[in-house]
Amino acid sequence: MPTSEPRPPMSKADYVYSVLLDEIRSARIPGGTALRAGAVARRLGVSVTPVREALRRLENDRLISYEAHHGATVVDLGEDALEEFYGLRAVVEGLGARLAAGRITDEELGGLREVHAAMVRDAGRGRNDLLGEQSRLFHLGIADIGGPAFLGRHARAVRNSFPVPATASLWLDDAQVGPQLEAHERILDALARADGTAAERLMIDHVRQAGEYRRRR
Repeated sequence: MPTSEPRPPMSKADYVYSVLLDEIRSARIPGGTALRAGAVARRLGVSVTPVREALRRLENDRLISYEAHHGATVVDLGEDALEEFYGLRAVVEGLGARLAAGRITDEELGGLREVHAAMVRDAGRGRNDLLGEQSRLFHLGIADIGGPAFLGRHARAVRNSFPVPATASLWLDDAQVGPQLEAHERILDALARADGTAAERLMIDHVRQAGEYRRRR
């Protein structure tokens, strides 16, 4: 019987990093907020050392910056950064869709269709609050299939680099849900046909439309 190796416990620095990353990405800690190592340490029940290590990692991610006499501050990204973010997502995720069309297996396609079907069910029940995370899994699943060595990791890094407030998700807008689900369906059909050109074009258009919606908001 196959056995799995025990997974090492998360270090305190990893724990602090994961908490702060989630809070910044979801804008629970908004841009411009000062992060004091001592205050974070007390809130999370750890010493200052792992907090400082986590802050260095967030600085490498360009999510925080250090200023004289102010310490660490969450970066407040403006409209130019928003345009660059969605443009980069379109390129990376579009490439992922094109590559995925040439190598996707029936099992992998079935997994993506299950995610899509769950989104359709939740949308029908009015559970729009669940759709954003499911959409993230759908997009990153395609990127992982298209580029398991590098591209999937880069797609995650791009998404992690820009905090998107939960209230800014287009999936919370009833008028957007239908068209976005239809876009996912068309992408799935292109993947099933192994049509990489169509899959890439559809993914790029889909991501760019999300960017336009965010800019209007």
